[in-house]
Amino acid sequence: MLNLQVVNKFRKIFQKLKFRVAAIFIAVIFGMVFLSIQPAQTQQPVVLNLLMTAPDAQPWRQGIIKDFEIKNPGIRINIIEGPNATNLLEDLYTSAFILGDSPYDLVNMDVIWTPKFAAANWLLDLTDRITQQELTAFSRLDVEGRRYKGKLYAIPMRSDVGMLYYREDLLKEAGFNPPESFEDLVKISQSLQQKGKVNWGYVWQGKQYEGLSAMFVEILEGFGGYWVNPETLEVGLDQPETLAAIEFLKNTIQIGISPPGVTTYQEEETRRIFQNGNSAFLRNWPYVWPLANAESSPIDGKIAIKPMVHTKNGNSGACLGGWALGISKSTKHPEAAWKAISYFTSEEAQRKFVLEAGFVPSRRSLFLDPQIVAKYPHYPQLLKVVDQAVLRPPIAQYAQTSDILQRYLSAALTSRMTPEVAMKNAASETRQLLGR
Repeated sequence: MLNLQVVNKFRKIFQKLKFRVAAIFIAVIFGMVFLSIQPAQTQQPVVLNLLMTAPDAQPWRQGIIKDFEIKNPGIRINIIEGPNATNLLEDLYTSAFILGDSPYDLVNMDVIWTPKFAAANWLLDLTDRITQQELTAFSRLDVEGRRYKGKLYAIPMRSDVGMLYYREDLLKEAGFNPPESFEDLVKISQSLQQKGKVNWGYVWQGKQYEGLSAMFVEILEGFGGYWVNPETLEVGLDQPETLAAIEFLKNTIQIGISPPGVTTYQEEETRRIFQNGNSAFLRNWPYVWPLANAESSPIDGKIAIKPMVHTKNGNSGACLGGWALGISKSTKHPEAAWKAISYFTSEEAQRKFVLEAGFVPSRRSLFLDPQIVAKYPHYPQLLKVVDQAVLRPPIAQYAQTSDILQRYLSAALTSRMTPEVAMKNAASETRQLLGR
């Protein structure tokens, strides 16, 4: 009877799931069906299922999960390895929730998923499980990015912010201080190019994908503009500050400080150009630091970081990424799940996680922790970048809103539309979306 029921359930899942996630989802379910019936039959420990990308799974298993299970023998964490692409991971979570009775107990979320998942009523409200005083130990926007309509739905596990990398050695040699404005960035780039020190001045992510939105919120913040006000849902894409931000990016290509192909680049293309010594500046994420400072890297020991530059009317902006842990509303083990989250986000666990896996902590104290600074001396400076973090709009319709921006911003950057026409269309479509 059980096998027949399982087969029928799988048949329905195949009919409803998108083709690109169906095979992965079914493979995952087979493992979890077995685990879910074990406690009832053999009184084994409670099993909490947690889906994450395959590259993240190994450091979790070898480190903090092993430690947690030693301290909590009545609870096991079962990691389900999902696809490497985070959008496919989101699809798996979304499909499971839509089908009802999600098999996942813990929910490992990118910051931009939280409003969507919370608005759909897929997560437990964690507001009353942690005090405001306890939350002050975390970076402020890491916490704010996990709220929806005033309620807290996840606890930050690791942070991530966009930043400006630069060739400290070349700037010092040429007598330049690190840039503070967009004008400084252009001037230094052109000077180093003219002297034959680098092929390119500034590389950034210009391809039509989520990374384009992440990059653009930093430039937009630097020009004093905004995308969507989450409180009022007012849209700022057709404002003068937005057009000035786009004009700056287009100009970097036109004057030759950014390569013509930059509108097709994602993070790795830009990293390789910078790491090979071919550019003076790079907009990217913290993962670049250990790679660029590896012994085999041509720029080992020659780089520094800072928040993005800005105009006199704007602020430095560092787009907030990062991951947090929430609890599925369908879990049968909410107390065990909260115990796991409390440990994984603790100072003890995060310190171990940072030292062993090199991730960016969400707890502020760890950026200055002697053990961590001894291994990662740039972390105190990284904290200054984290303090300039800006959120992509924390709204339930974020995915659709970002898709609109990506399409029209890409059209403007590649001159398929003028910036004015592109942003007028983007603002109009966004207002229609949010109005619905």
